[in-house]
Amino acid sequence: QVQLVESGGALVQAGGSLRLSCAASLSAFSMRTMRWYRQAPGHQREWLAIITGGGLTNYADSVKGRFTISRDNAKNTVYLQMNSLKPEDTAVYYCNSGDIWGQGTQVTVSS
Repeated sequence: QVQLVESGGALVQAGGSLRLSCAASLSAFSMRTMRWYRQAPGHQREWLAIITGGGLTNYADSVKGRFTISRDNAKNTVYLQMNSLKPEDTAVYYCNSGDIWGQGTQVTVSS
C-alpha cells in the first residue's frame, strides 16, 4: 500500500515560494522522524531537512534560512515550506521515514 505521498511541486519563478506536503499512512506517525530529500538530474540524492516526533528540526546548509519543515500529526502530514527559491533548487523532492520513500514531486525553478 502507498505509505508516503508527496504533493505541491510546481513550476515557479526564482524568488518564489512553494509548500510541499507529504501525506503519510504510517503507524505511530506522531512518533516518527520524517525527512525531506531532493535529487536533481545527474546528482546524488541530497538530504534537506529533518523533524523528529518531538518537533526538533535541522537543515542542510544549502537550504537553512530558506526552507522550513513542519508537521501536523492530526493530519499525518509533514510539510516543507520553501522560500526564496533558486534555479538550483530544481529537483524531484522526496519524503522519507526510515526505509520508506514517497514517489517524489517535481519542483522546477525558472530564472
